[in-house]
Amino acid sequence: MPLTSKLTNYNAQWPVQFEAEAKRLRPIFGNRLVAIHHVGSTAVEGLAAKPEIDVLVTVADREVLDDWKDRLELLGYRRGGDIVEGHHFFKRDVGGVRTHKLHVCEKEHPQVRRMLKIRDHLRTNAKDCATYAALKFRLEAENRTGIAEYLVGKSPFLDDLYDRCDAD
Repeated sequence: MPLTSKLTNYNAQWPVQFEAEAKRLRPIFGNRLVAIHHVGSTAVEGLAAKPEIDVLVTVADREVLDDWKDRLELLGYRRGGDIVEGHHFFKRDVGGVRTHKLHVCEKEHPQVRRMLKIRDHLRTNAKDCATYAALKFRLEAENRTGIAEYLVGKSPFLDDLYDRCDAD
């Protein structure tokens, strides 16, 4: 079963696509917006990735999540399953192709630190970046059941990477 998108080599347009999406998203969150970050593999120069821009929005609180959900739908986002408690997930497809994944967390949520630490480490560690790319291509080639299998396969590497980053 295919992933949501096929892995591709790094595309220098990914940061440009992130900036355009961040500009569209900023007004949704109003004065509760703390920051918008480009995360995931498309945020790491040189790293192969599914061409789906991961956007992490940190907010002061999430008390108006239902209002955001309605406004995000107007921008083409639909609610996905939450990653963990307090880590709200949305996805955007254009023409039947996944283009963006949106993660909304309160600023102190542990997932914020995790996503930023892993991104920053991969941006500065060529060896781990290459190892991760090879793992992703292998998991894609071996995949039989879809995205969940792929994500489970990446998890031990990312957990170990975060633990090593966190120890620094």
